[in-house]
Amino acid sequence: MYDSLGAQPGLPRPPPNPQPNPFGNAFVGAGSGLIRGGLGAYGEKILGSSSEYVQSNISRYFSDPQYYFQVNDHYVRNKLKVVLFPFLHRGHWSRITEPVGGRLSYKPPIYDINAPDLYIPLMAFGTYVVLAGISLGLHGKFSPEALNWLFFKGLVGWFLQVSLLKMTLFSLGSGEAPLLDIVAYAGYTFTGMCIAVLGKITWNYSYYFLMPWTCLCMGVFLVKTMKRVLFVEVRSYDSSRHHYLLLFIALAQFPLFLWLCNITVNWLF
Repeated sequence: MYDSLGAQPGLPRPPPNPQPNPFGNAFVGAGSGLIRGGLGAYGEKILGSSSEYVQSNISRYFSDPQYYFQVNDHYVRNKLKVVLFPFLHRGHWSRITEPVGGRLSYKPPIYDINAPDLYIPLMAFGTYVVLAGISLGLHGKFSPEALNWLFFKGLVGWFLQVSLLKMTLFSLGSGEAPLLDIVAYAGYTFTGMCIAVLGKITWNYSYYFLMPWTCLCMGVFLVKTMKRVLFVEVRSYDSSRHHYLLLFIALAQFPLFLWLCNITVNWLF
């Protein structure tokens, strides 16, 4: 219609209709689909490997917090016997494994007496603070500020114990033990401290027997536990240093117990 009118001023001439190219559309569609598919697969691979890396490191260093609270009365009684009387423990000190998802995993505390838990350490820490408050009250020194100070003092002692155990593993090249495991092992210290402080409240002279005994028992428990961690769980062995470091862990319990069992509002004594 426009061709028959010719070029007239004021009337735009429409462009001619382009011929469709089915091969070009096919190549473009196939290329874009191939690119999208390749990028999607590559992205899923990166995200999958990243999530697996993060999950593996989290499980390596922090584990699952719920794992440490799977306990019952039977486990608590037997675990307290192991911690307070490690000389009487006739069984093995290694942890029990089970296949989970194609790999070996440690059984929870309810099924393994040697597994670490956080229930006993947290309850022992709370009991330690309560007994310390009672001791202050009997001596007429109780106050909310003093109780807060003892709570903070106990946390500092727990942190020092964790640092001692963790630095020992690092010095032997075995720093891959889960952090919550080390926190649990260090927290068992307060079970013996509760016995010593309770003896000091009931009969003052019994403290001079109970404190060294519980300190010795905790040293033996930590030495046997850390030896298992070094040789079995992280498979590290250095005969030139590990005996001295384990002995240092046992000896370090005496000043720590002496400091935390001395119920005062001072930093030292």
